[in-house]
Amino acid sequence: MKVMKFGGTSVGSVESLLNLKDIVNDEQRPVIVVVSAMGGFTNQLLAMCEQAQQRDISCLDTLELARKRHHDAIDGVVIEPMREQVHATIDRFIDESLKPYYLALATNPHMPVDEIERVCDAIVAHGEILSSAIVTGMFDDGVPHLSLNYMRTVPDGAGRVLDGEETERLVRRDFADLTDGVHVVQGFISRDKETGDVTNLGRGGSDYTAAILASLLDAESLEIWTDVDGFMTADPRTHPDATVIPQMTYAQAQEMCDAGAKVIYPPTIAPVAMKHIPVWVKNTFNPAAPGTVIVD
Repeated sequence: MKVMKFGGTSVGSVESLLNLKDIVNDEQRPVIVVVSAMGGFTNQLLAMCEQAQQRDISCLDTLELARKRHHDAIDGVVIEPMREQVHATIDRFIDESLKPYYLALATNPHMPVDEIERVCDAIVAHGEILSSAIVTGMFDDGVPHLSLNYMRTVPDGAGRVLDGEETERLVRRDFADLTDGVHVVQGFISRDKETGDVTNLGRGGSDYTAAILASLLDAESLEIWTDVDGFMTADPRTHPDATVIPQMTYAQAQEMCDAGAKVIYPPTIAPVAMKHIPVWVKNTFNPAAPGTVIVD
């Protein structure tokens, strides 16, 4: 079994979603597919939170554009027997959850700061919930999972951190029957261990979620699918002669991530390094490229 994480650009269009489907269909089952929100949608959700707090309900017009974007993707990629169900799922989350959250922000000027933060965390979670519903519907053997059921966080001085012990217990429970199929999960969303409030692992935390699942379930490998061919010798935007680094150690990858390379979210490396699980960085738009492998 392997864990495959697809970022926002990899689920951002019909073209990229169809690439994802081909990539996953080349794998033996079972496989765990971790998805981000559609490209740019998390930023859009947060911008709408700001609008709503300014009593600007034009955010609801933006939400309708987002609805159309998701429905267009469904029509382009979801298998016909699942299409109606996935359309209904998208509408239900938008109409019964996202709209009430935005209206609550827009109509309650005295909402406490901690309540605003709680509502915005719940709003942001919807990006990955919606994209995972679409990706699940692309496969005859798609199996939905909800990361809110097993990813647990606790507060620390700087924000929130993963509660490893409780997360491990719940992951092993949720994936106890991992025998076949394409198991689709969301990336960075989680719950507070004590309160049950929706939380998250920070921007880029989808990589980290994938690494946690790979480590706890003893995956044969972790694949990070993005829009670059792998780790590069330099930023190709400023150094046209930059080339892909074919192989790196965990320590080298960690050093590059800590120095600002935006290929992998920095906390991703440690969980897989502890289990000696190879990490591949590959390009959804150029799947034939060999990519970069990170090993001992």
